Amino acid sequence: MKSFSGSLSAAGLAVALALIGAPAMAQQKNAPTVAIPGKPGSPAAIAAAKEILTMKNAVAMYANAVPGLVEKTKNVLLGANLNYQKDLNEVAVIVAKNLAGREKEIGDGMAQIYANEFTEQELKDLVTFYKSPLGQKLILNEPKAIQGSMAYMNEWAQSFAEVINGQFRSEMKKRGKEI
Repeated sequence: MKSFSGSLSAAGLAVALALIGAPAMAQQKNAPTVAIPGKPGSPAAIAAAKEILTMKNAVAMYANAVPGLVEKTKNVLLGANLNYQKDLNEVAVIVAKNLAGREKEIGDGMAQIYANEFTEQELKDLVTFYKSPLGQKLILNEPKAIQGSMAYMNEWAQSFAEVINGQFRSEMKKRGKEI
């Protein structure tokens, strides 16, 4: 077995240390692992928030969280224990099976966050809006609008970087220095 020093990146070491030093309570199947600041929302607010998240298909954001994190953890452990590759591959399947469904905690946490940010009535109003024709259009088209906006911002940044580069060169030329 390799030692931890030198065999893991800083991020990998942090994950490995977290894995080794995890408190026993985090090993309990239903123990919450992340506290959400704020006063817990009412059951009706949580229900409305969950309905909004369902309509917006938020589960797509985290559906593969458990298998993805199991794979990342396995890879970190594998980096420090190359001679255990077969065992770690087999154990990863077991761990993924044991923890399947835990990604639901993300949805529950997101609903709580929404309930902290919006009043119960606001959440109910949002549900009504998202059920309206305009709300349905927003749900359908917003991902495309966001993707298009991100692509535009990236293109703009590349183009603007050329403008900035040109001004740097111009100002440096004024100082008699070519770059």
